[in-house]
Amino acid sequence: MRNGKSLERNFQQSSGDQPAGPGAAGEALAVLTSFGRRLLVLVPVYLAGAMGLSVGFVLFGLALYLGWRRVREEKERSLRVARQLLDDEERLTAKTLYMSHRELPAWVSFPDVEKAEWLNKIVAQVWPFLGQYMEKLLAETVAPAVRGSNPHLQTFTFTRVELGEKPLRILGVKVHTGQSKKQILLDLNISYVGDVQIDVEVKKYFCKAGVKGMQLHGVLRVILEPLMGDLPIVGAVSMFFIRRPTLDINWTGMTNLLDIPGLSSLSDTMIMDSIAAFLVLPNRLLVPLVPDLQDVAQLRSPLPRGIIRIHLLAARGLSSKDKYVKGLIEGKSDPYALVRVGTQAFCSRVINEELNPQWGETYEVMVHEVPGQEIEVEVFDKDPDKDDFLGRMKLDVGKVLQAGVMDEWFPLQGGQGQVHLRLEWLSLLPDAEKLEQILQWNRGVSSRPEPPSAAILVVYLDRAQDLPLKKGNKEPNPMVQLSIQDVTQESKAVYSTNCPVWEQAFRFFLQDPRSQELDVQVKDDSRALTLGALTLPLARLLTAPELTLDQWFQLSSSGPNSRLYMKLVMRLLYLDTSQVRFPAVPGIPGAWDLDESPQTGSSVDVPPRPCHTTPDSSFGTENVLRLHVLEAQDLIAKDRFLGGLVKGKSDPYVKLKLAGRSFRSHVVREDLNPRWNEIFEVIVTSIPGQELEVEVFDKDLDKDDFLGRCKVSLTTVLNSGFLDEWLTLEDVPSGRLHLRLERLTSRPTAAELEEVLQVNSLIQTQKSADLAAALLSVYLERAEDLPLRKGTKPPSPYATLAVGDTSHKTKTVPQTATPVWNESAAFLIRKPSTESLELQVRGEGSGTLGSLSLPLSEILVADRLCLDRWFTLSNGQGQVLLRAQLGILVSQHSGVEAHSHSYSHSSSSLSEEPELWSGLPQVTSSAPELRQRLTHSDSPPEAPAGPLGQVKLTVWYHSEERKLVGFIHSCRALRQNGRDPPDPYVSLLLLPDKNRGTKRKTSQKRRTLNPEFNERFEWELSLDEALQRKLDVSVKSSSSFMSRERDLLGKVQLDLAEIDLSQGAAQWYDLMDDKDKGSS
Repeated sequence: MRNGKSLERNFQQSSGDQPAGPGAAGEALAVLTSFGRRLLVLVPVYLAGAMGLSVGFVLFGLALYLGWRRVREEKERSLRVARQLLDDEERLTAKTLYMSHRELPAWVSFPDVEKAEWLNKIVAQVWPFLGQYMEKLLAETVAPAVRGSNPHLQTFTFTRVELGEKPLRILGVKVHTGQSKKQILLDLNISYVGDVQIDVEVKKYFCKAGVKGMQLHGVLRVILEPLMGDLPIVGAVSMFFIRRPTLDINWTGMTNLLDIPGLSSLSDTMIMDSIAAFLVLPNRLLVPLVPDLQDVAQLRSPLPRGIIRIHLLAARGLSSKDKYVKGLIEGKSDPYALVRVGTQAFCSRVINEELNPQWGETYEVMVHEVPGQEIEVEVFDKDPDKDDFLGRMKLDVGKVLQAGVMDEWFPLQGGQGQVHLRLEWLSLLPDAEKLEQILQWNRGVSSRPEPPSAAILVVYLDRAQDLPLKKGNKEPNPMVQLSIQDVTQESKAVYSTNCPVWEQAFRFFLQDPRSQELDVQVKDDSRALTLGALTLPLARLLTAPELTLDQWFQLSSSGPNSRLYMKLVMRLLYLDTSQVRFPAVPGIPGAWDLDESPQTGSSVDVPPRPCHTTPDSSFGTENVLRLHVLEAQDLIAKDRFLGGLVKGKSDPYVKLKLAGRSFRSHVVREDLNPRWNEIFEVIVTSIPGQELEVEVFDKDLDKDDFLGRCKVSLTTVLNSGFLDEWLTLEDVPSGRLHLRLERLTSRPTAAELEEVLQVNSLIQTQKSADLAAALLSVYLERAEDLPLRKGTKPPSPYATLAVGDTSHKTKTVPQTATPVWNESAAFLIRKPSTESLELQVRGEGSGTLGSLSLPLSEILVADRLCLDRWFTLSNGQGQVLLRAQLGILVSQHSGVEAHSHSYSHSSSSLSEEPELWSGLPQVTSSAPELRQRLTHSDSPPEAPAGPLGQVKLTVWYHSEERKLVGFIHSCRALRQNGRDPPDPYVSLLLLPDKNRGTKRKTSQKRRTLNPEFNERFEWELSLDEALQRKLDVSVKSSSSFMSRERDLLGKVQLDLAEIDLSQGAAQWYDLMDDKDKGSS
C-alpha cells in the first residue's frame, strides 16, 4: 500500500515538472518553424534551377545575404557594447560619486575641459519632453514638407517616433574666454548611443522603413550672441559641428537593404553629407531668442575669420606600398594628398613611382572658427583597387593665425615620412586701396591648379518678391543659381510660392574683382523655366562703403515688380606680415634698378637687362641666435637597478627645436646636476609666434626617459637681445635648466672680424662646433644665356647654393634659358677668409649647365661687404645675377673684451707697443690693408721684435667653465739656426707642476719662420689657483726626422698674477734664451 502511494506521488511530481499539454505543442511548432525557414532558404535555389539560371546567381545571392547578416550583427553588437559601456559608466559614476565628494573639495575642477554631470541630469529630465516635441515637429512640419516635395510621396507619414530611454550625454564642456566680449563660446563633447526608433510609411507603395538605434559622437560648438542689456540677455543661439561627427545607424524595414556591404557605407555617407549641409561649418543652426533680431543673416552665416593659402609643396621619406611578384620585389608608391579644412576638401595629382613627391599645388580655404578648425592632410598610395594609407598630419588653424606664415616639414602620423607645407594667413580687409598692391603680389605667386585669389565675395541671399507664375497660374518652386566665371552655386528650392525666403549665404573666391561679374538666375526647381535674371559687375562693390551692398535688386526677364533682396560683402585678401614686401614684376616701371628708365610702349616691349638685383625688404634681415646650454639642477632620477630596488641617477641630455632645426647636447653620465656648456647657433626670422622648445631626456638603452620641458618665446629674445635665466622644467616634479640666449648683431664691416674670431676662439667650448663669425645672405635673382639642351631645346633649370655642408635648392623653372628664381638663402660662416660660396646651375634631367665658385674673401674687400652684379659661369656660357652680402656677427654679451696689443717682454720691463692695425678705417678697408690684417706671409710685418722673434698668445680665465684658457695665435721673426728654416711648434707648461698633466703643445709647422697655429688649450683649475701659477711658453723645432732632440728657439714665462685674466687680450711677447728665463 505504501509502495502504491509512493508511486502515485512520484507520478504527480513528474507531471508537475513537465506538463504535457501546451509545452509539447510549442516545442513542435518551434521545430516546424525552424524546418520551414530552412526549407524557405532552398526556394531561391529551386527557382534558379527552374528558370535555368547559372549557379553563379545562387552563389552571388548567398554571398550578398551573408554579407548583410554580418554587417547587421556587427552593428547590433556595437550598439549592445556601447549601451553596456554607458550603463557601466553610469553605475560606476553613481557608486563613486559619494566617495569622490567626500575626498575632493567642491572647488576642485579641471582647468580646460570640465565634466558637466549636472547638465546630463537636466538633459535626462528633459528627454521625454524633447521626444514629444520631436514627434510634433516631424508630424506637423517635416512630413508635410516631404509630401509636398514629390508627387510620389503624398502618402508619406511617420508611424512611430520614439527617442528611447537613453538620452544624449555631454562628456565635457569647454568655455573659450577672451574671444569676444559680445559672445559666449562653448564646446560640447557629445555622445549619443540611443535606442531611438523612427518608422515611416509610404502607404501608396506599401513601403515601410525606419531606424532602430543610432550612435553619434562629435564636438558641438554653441555660440550665445549677441549679448544684450535686456532680457533674455542672449539674442540668439548658434549651433554647429566644427568637424564632421561620426555616425552609425541601424536600419529597419525596407531600409534593411542599406545594411548590404557597399550600400552601408554609402548610406551613412549620404546621411552624414545631409547633416553636414546644415550643421557642419560653414553651415550652422540659428535659434533667435528675441523678435526682430538685427543681422540675422550675419549671425547665420558670418564672415570668415580669414583665409589660409595652403601650398602643398612636397613629401619625403614615404613608405613603399607597391609590391611585385607576390611581395618578393618591393616597388615604390604612387602618392597623392587629400587636404581638408572642415567641409572643404582638395585632392592633389598623383605622382607615379616616387617616395619623395613634388606636388607644388596651392589651395585656399576659408576659416570660420579659431580655435577649433584643423588643417588635415592625408597621403595615400593610388592603387587600382583600394588606395593604401601613407600617413596624416593635423594642425590647428590657430597656429597659422599666430605665426602669419609657416613653412615647415610636418611629420606624418600613422605612417612614415614628412609633408612640406607653406601656410599663409590672409586677413580680410575692407580697403579697396590695397587691391592693386595685392594683385601685383599675386602676379609673382606660383599657384596651380588655380591662380591665387585677391578677394572673397559673400552673398547673403535673403528673399524675392512677385516672381512670375508658371503656366496655368501655378505657384513656382523658385531656386537661385549664382555664378562667377565657371563657378556656380545653387540655393535650396522653396516650394509653391512666388515670394520665396531663402536666407542662405554663398561664398566665392575672386581673382580680379575689377573685371569679374556676378550672374544671378532665378529658376523653377526643374531648371527649365527662368523666373528672372541679374548681372552685377563686382567693380560696383569697390566703390561702395565698406565694400558692401545691402539692397533690393530689380530682376530682368521677369515680372514688372519682381525683385531680389541680397547683401553682398567683399573683402580683400591681405598677407598681414611686416616681413613680406610685394615683389617687383618685370615690365612695371620702377621694378628694376636701371641706368635708364624703361621705355613704355606696346605690350611686347621687353624691359632692359637689370644691372643689380631687386630683393624684397626682408632680404638680409635674418637674425642669428646663439643658444648656450649651461647646466641643470635637481633633475629627477630615472635609472633603477635590481628590478627597481636600487635607485640610481640619470644620464641627461638636452634637445632643442627652433625654426625647423633640431640640436642635441652630449650625454652627461650619472648626474642629476649636469653641466653641458654647449653652444649652438641658428638662423631665425622675426615671424611672430615662434618658440624655442627645450626638452631634457635620460639616455637609456631602449627608450629615453622624459625629464622635463620648457619653452621660450623667440620674440622676447629678439626684442631684448639677451636672455640669461634659470627655467623651471614643466611636466616633472622637479628640475630647472640654465640657458643663455643671445641675438648676435650683424654689421656690414670687416673692421671687427679679427676681434670676433678671437672672441669666438676664447668662448668656444670643447663640445661645440666652431662658432660663426659672419652671416652670408645670398639673393639669386635670375640667369641668362644658359646652354640649350641637345642644341635646340631650352632646359628646365634650377640652382643649388652651398657653403660647406649647408645647401639650398631653388625651384625649377620649366623650359627656359633665362630663368627667374627670386630666391634667397642664408649661411653661417665660421672662417670668412677661407670659405667660398659654391653655385651650380643644373637642368632637370640634363645635368650641369654651369657653376660658380665665389671666395668670401672677395666679399670681405668689397664696399659694405656686398657684391651685387652679374657673374659669368665657369663653362663660359651663361650668367647669373646675384647679390651676396656678409654681416660680421658681433657678440655684445660674450664676457670677453678682445684687444690686439703688442708687448715686448724683456728682462727689465714690459713695454706696450701701439696697436698694429690702428690705421685701418672702421667702415671700409682697402684690399692691401685688409689682406695684411687677415693673412700672414713668411716675411714678418714691420714691427719691433727681439733677436729670437715673438710669439702671440692670449691667456684668459673662462669663469663659466672654470677653466684657464690659452690660445696660441702665431709666431714671427723666429731665429734660423741652420741652413733651412725650422719646423716650429709651441710647448706650454703650467708651473710649478712639470708633469704631463699640465703640459700642452701645438701641431708642428714645416719650414717657416712665421708659423700660424690658432690652437686653443685648457686647464681645469680655480681662479685663485691660476693666479698662483706661471705659464712657461717654449717655441721649439725638431732637429731631424729620426732624432728625438728638440732645438729651443726661444721661450717666455708669464706670471699669471700680473696679467688681467678677465680681458682676454691677444699680445706679442719677445722670446728669450733659456738662461734668461729667470730674470723675466
